[in-house]
Order: sequence, then structure tokens, then C-alpha cells
Amino acid sequence: MRPGKPHFEIHSRRRQTRIDPMSTRAPLPFFALLLAASLPIAHAEDLGVVGPTYDIAEPDLLEAIESRLKHMEKTGELARKQNEHRDRVVAAVEKPAPVAGLTATVTRRSFFIDPTWILDRDIRNAEGAILFARGLRVNPLDHVSLRERLVFFDGRDRRQVAFARQVLASPEGGAKPILVAGEPLGLMRSWKRRVFYDQGGSLTRRLGIRQVPAVVSQEGKRLRIDEVRP
Repeated sequence: MRPGKPHFEIHSRRRQTRIDPMSTRAPLPFFALLLAASLPIAHAEDLGVVGPTYDIAEPDLLEAIESRLKHMEKTGELARKQNEHRDRVVAAVEKPAPVAGLTATVTRRSFFIDPTWILDRDIRNAEGAILFARGLRVNPLDHVSLRERLVFFDGRDRRQVAFARQVLASPEGGAKPILVAGEPLGLMRSWKRRVFYDQGGSLTRRLGIRQVPAVVSQEGKRLRIDEVRP
């Protein structure tokens, strides 16, 4: 045995095998034993009860909802709420919220609007090629025309309703009635034709309309707006 280098010897009746723990040729089970011996021993310990414990008593959410609905149905509250919701929906359709910021025409006013808009970014196809470059000016009236005049009016004002009906019957051409307040469904039933509603005032804002009734028509490549007194 050479000094300075520990070794182990395993004797058997057939042959003698010398195992060097520093050799990479040592049998795998030997390294497994060394590794197991070097690892800390894990163990569990009962720490006892730190504080009081309670059973989970939270009710099932679906069961709670079902119980609440059954109670509401039994007391009639469910039917009442359903009717209230139906009435609100019907009222919103029958009589939408008036467009804010509009008044009946006091002083006649006529002006023009150029509907041209400028592209603020490049429009590319799927391959990245530019289809429309930023800065391109587009006038929708170059491609489509306003076939019918637009008549904006307040359905709560009898004079404005009469004026709108007069425009619709005018021989100058067709017109499209657009309410800014009032009851569109009731007017549709009365006139036997479609009546539109400027929901949220999006059209009147874009067109710069501040007074009604107002008539929008096309002149060349511009839109003409006339705020009139009926």
C-alpha cells in the first residue's frame, strides 16, 4: 500500500478488488453511499396546536345565489326587478337621451365643411409594403356622394317636426330625418318611414352643428350646413 493515498480493500474468495475513492472508475454504488451519508437527515416533528382551529363555514357561492333568487321569486321581488329592467330598456329605445349642447335656432347660420382628412401614419400590407403613405389627403366626396340631405331636428318641438316633414316632402330630392331629441319609434309609426337618431351627438359634433333644425347637403367637394328657423 502506497502512503498518502487512502484506499479500501474488499476481499472475496474469488478475487481481491482495490477501490480508490478518488478514482473515476470506482463502482457507482460506492459514490451513492458517500452522497447519502453527506446529506442532512430530513425529519418531521409535531409542533402541536399554535392557536384555535375552526371548521370552514363559508357557504357555496352558487348555493347562496340560488337561495337568494328563490327568496326573491317567492316574495315577488324578482318579478318586480325584471319589470323595472324591461321598462328602462323600453324607455331608452322609445325616448333616448337628448343630444347635449344643442339649442333651437335663434340666428340663421350657413357654413361649409371640407371633409378632407389627412392620414397620420403609413398603411402597410401584410408584407410590409406601404399602401398609403402618411400625409395622404383623402376627401370622401371624391369617391361617394351625399345622395340625400340630412335633416337634424328636435322631435319635442312641433315647429321643427313640421319643418322636417316639409323637407322630406320637398321636390328637391330625398332627405334623411335625424332626431337629436324626442321619440324616434313614435315618429316612425306616425310617418311610416325610418327615422334616425344621433346617438351621443357624434354626427352633430363632427359637422359643427350648434342649432337645430339644420340641413346638411353637398356642394361640390364640400358639405353645406344650414341652421334655419322654421
